[in-house]
Amino acid sequence: MLEAMSVSRMERGFVSVAGARLHYLKSGEGRPLILLHGLVGSAWNWKQNIRSLASHATVYAIDLPNMGDSDRSENFDASLEATADAMAACMDALGLEQADVAGHSHGGAVSMMLAARHPERVGRLILFAPANPYCDLGLQLIRFYQTRFGAWFARQIPWLPRAIKWVALRRMYGDPRRLRSDVLDGYINGLSIPGTIDHVLNILHGWEAGMERLRTSLEQLADKPILLIWGDRDHTVGLRSARDLGRVFSRSSLVVIPGVGHIPFQEMPEICNRAMTDWLSTPKTA
Repeated sequence: MLEAMSVSRMERGFVSVAGARLHYLKSGEGRPLILLHGLVGSAWNWKQNIRSLASHATVYAIDLPNMGDSDRSENFDASLEATADAMAACMDALGLEQADVAGHSHGGAVSMMLAARHPERVGRLILFAPANPYCDLGLQLIRFYQTRFGAWFARQIPWLPRAIKWVALRRMYGDPRRLRSDVLDGYINGLSIPGTIDHVLNILHGWEAGMERLRTSLEQLADKPILLIWGDRDHTVGLRSARDLGRVFSRSSLVVIPGVGHIPFQEMPEICNRAMTDWLSTPKTA
């Protein structure tokens, strides 16, 4: 099902995967490019990128299961493997044999697992500060949310004042002055939907085991063309881990954007859009 959006020249659609509807935004023509958001995000996180990318590709920004405008299902397995398999099933439903994939943070980890488990489905990978087994910056906070009190606190987050959520998102930026007022909605609009926080907590409960399983899968991506994009002020997924990933990915390139935090494609969209389109337009052998 598709619904036209005349203002942005995007279409909204839904496909059924394992009995649940996954929401996506679609725009453009050309080789398919899938965009996967980070934890507690949505397809709308990419709205400053879709129009530019759509001049070079058919762009699909997908809401991961139990996130954004996708259905909530308490039976969904929150592991990286199950989420990656769901994205492969989503590609089946969209009629995509293969696509390039860009992912951010947790969505970057999903992207890597998708490419490892379904290598023939993924052409190139673009990874924006992907969650990875070489970074432990957030482990203390993850372990807090694994406690009973942490889980209770997480369930209060949807009802916190907007101003507090605004401050939390500002901390993800290298320069908080770059944060646009409409960007916050892409992170918080789905939080109050029943099942969202439970799903996030399930992801966090399996985080360390999932990262270890991802570590054993990364060697399968050694020959995959990969572009890593990082801000040098990222305090969520440290830039140092990009060097470790680069040692595993023999065909990877790294773009470091000075003064930028954890969400480069939102904080500096023009630079990131140009980096993505330039890299996707070069021959794979380059």
